[in-house]
Amino acid sequence: MYKFIENLNEKEYENFVYNSDKAHFMQSKEWSLVQKEKKFSSHLVGIKKDNILIGTALLLEKKLLKHFSYIYCPRGFIIDYSNKADVKAFTKKIKLFSKKRKAIFFRIDPDIKLQNLDSEGNSLNSNNNGWLVDYLKKIGFKHKGFNKNFENSQPRYTFRLNIEKNIDEIFKGFHPTTRKILNKGNLYDLNIQKNNIETFDGFYETMLETAKRENIKPSSLEYYKNFYNILHKNNMSDLYTISVDINNLKKIYKNLVAETKKDIEKQKANINQEKAQKIINDLNNKLEKQKKELLVIEDIKERYLTLAAIITAKYKDKVWTVHGGNHSLLRELNANYLIYYEIIKDANKDGYKIIDFFGTTGNPIEANPIYGIHLFKKRLGGEYTEFIGEFDYINHKILYFLYMNYIKYKKRKKQR
Repeated sequence: MYKFIENLNEKEYENFVYNSDKAHFMQSKEWSLVQKEKKFSSHLVGIKKDNILIGTALLLEKKLLKHFSYIYCPRGFIIDYSNKADVKAFTKKIKLFSKKRKAIFFRIDPDIKLQNLDSEGNSLNSNNNGWLVDYLKKIGFKHKGFNKNFENSQPRYTFRLNIEKNIDEIFKGFHPTTRKILNKGNLYDLNIQKNNIETFDGFYETMLETAKRENIKPSSLEYYKNFYNILHKNNMSDLYTISVDINNLKKIYKNLVAETKKDIEKQKANINQEKAQKIINDLNNKLEKQKKELLVIEDIKERYLTLAAIITAKYKDKVWTVHGGNHSLLRELNANYLIYYEIIKDANKDGYKIIDFFGTTGNPIEANPIYGIHLFKKRLGGEYTEFIGEFDYINHKILYFLYMNYIKYKKRKKQR
């Protein structure tokens, strides 16, 4: 009844994935080429029932010591998860395949929402897919838990913005703070560029700055170039950068300082001194802030500085903001808001339906070190989305235990 195909024809595979409602760039054949940079070999597998293809999976395999390996199926099988018999059959076939490959375990993290949340992360007790978590455990998977941050292979929480409307309606859905910033326009004459490969060094500088600030390890420059080149060649990725001319910015700030001084003098001539004094106090605070920011600008040695950069992934009807960073300097220029708005406008114009902002926290409290990232993405108005999580199917318990403890040790060592 069920037939497992170890080497599915690429065209048949891609056609099935692309036309699925679970289509994801991480299950595309192009993604397997990107992952070669990280020493993964790939297998395009499928399962047929009565000679009809009902499921596919991109299996990424990484070799470990003594011929053992592990297998990762990013964002899970492409299959109808509501059909338990099909899911069970595909799992059994991949289990046998992975054992033959001497895989200690194979891992999935399906792109399936656990439940509906409000904007604060509270459960709305609707569309609950907890049953699937229970079923995957029942057929042999180990659930890695409902983690809150970025502990596992892919983010378990994200924001997804529906852009199936005109850009004015999308703009109205932004948080008032976002709208206020964007309504000011490009005050600082920032240079927004798209798909200019000469900006890659600037992109990487923002990635290094962000990694240092967030205490994470960035990938290599070659990996990011590989990611972009492979996907962009197939219209599956764009590179966005925002830079500033420091000399020009100095002039802009000097003009702002001069204008604020003029505004203060005007208020001093105001007959209503009680009202004027409050305005003067606000203007003096503004002036001091501008002067401090100007001192920082004057201390920058570079002529041009990349402030923010993002590499997207695009597949079927979605865009993901996968790799992004921003410089530690001049964050008050709000380059992040401008670059995300540019991506949203482009995706809307090109007919995409959803933008996935690729990761946030499930613990949205101010004490959380990544709360700032969460708040920024939340202000873009997307749906707070929680996935069902990561699952491992263990073939060798002792080796799995040793490997997972080794990974924990490596993570602790990096954080020191």
